[in-house]
Formats: sequence, C-alpha cells, structure tokens
Amino acid sequence: MIGLAALFDFFDGFAARLLKVSSPIGKELDSLADAVSFGVLPGIIMLHLLQEAGAGNLSYIAYMIPAFSALRLAKFNLDTRQSTSFIGVPTPANAILIGSLPLVLAHHSNLFSGILTWPVLLGITVVMSLLLVAELPLFALKFKDYSFGNNKIRYSFLITAVVLLITLQYAGLPLTILAYILFSVVDNMMGKKAAS
Repeated sequence: MIGLAALFDFFDGFAARLLKVSSPIGKELDSLADAVSFGVLPGIIMLHLLQEAGAGNLSYIAYMIPAFSALRLAKFNLDTRQSTSFIGVPTPANAILIGSLPLVLAHHSNLFSGILTWPVLLGITVVMSLLLVAELPLFALKFKDYSFGNNKIRYSFLITAVVLLITLQYAGLPLTILAYILFSVVDNMMGKKAAS
C-alpha cells in the first residue's frame, strides 16, 4: 500500500502539471494524504515491529515517525527552496524504508533477524525521523533534460537502485533509500568542492 501511495503521489503532481491545474485546497489535501500514507502507516508498522522485538514501552517512540512526517510536510509546503530538490528526507522515501522492514524480516529472516533487533529499530526510528526535518539537501528525481552530463547523480543512483533490487529483492528496498541519502551527501560534497 505504501508503494502504491508513492506511485500515486508521483503521478498526482505529474497529472496536475500536465493538466495545468492547481489549487490551495488540493495542496493541503495532498499533504494530508501524505501524512497518513507516509507518516501514520509507517509509524504503525514500526510500533508493531518494536513490540514484536520486545522493546516494551520504548515501542511508543515509533510515534515520532508520524509527528516528524507531518512537520516535514508542513515545512515542505512553506519552503520555497524545495522546488527542484529536497531539504531533508522525503516522507515517501522514509515510508518505503520502514515499510520494507517487515518484508525483509519475512523473506530474509536468516540474514536480518539478528540485525533488526529492537535497539536497531529504535535507532532507525530516531535517525530517520530527524533526517525528515534535517537541513540536508537531497536531489530530486526530476529531469530537466535526459543528458548524462546534467544528471550523473540521478542516473548513477537509478542504476545502483536497479542492481540492489534485482540482486537483493526486498532487502534492496531499505538499501536503496540509504543509497539515495549517501548519493545526495556525496553530490553535496562534490558541489561544494567544485564551488571552491
């Protein structure tokens, strides 16, 4: 369902641009839908994962996910810097990472059941919640043209994502999101080096 929501989230903006329509109420309803799909749902998933892993009352730290997702969406609506890139991890990326964890545990339990313990899950919850609202520039998968020279980072990331998903299947999903963050950090460092 998170994957479908991410697909519809991509195409609703695409459709609005194609049809040249927009409205303030549409923008707010889009954010409300995103808060549920990419905030509440992954928060519930993480709550269940933490409870099953034996985190006890610490499981309720999972409520950071919907709270920080809502804050991130509100900031996005007001931040004019985020028209061609992102500041902080986008909520769909965070939701895909968290939503993939039960799939990873179900299909790769021999590899990951010992790794995804409750302290690790708590760490993922806190770190990813903070990255939602961090002043961290991340590239967007928006192409102004399709030349390799102007889109090296995008094409490199897409190739990496395809390789991860084909070779690791469900385990490739969270690694793809981590690769997205890492590629963005490297891109920022290269941009600063080129500027100086």
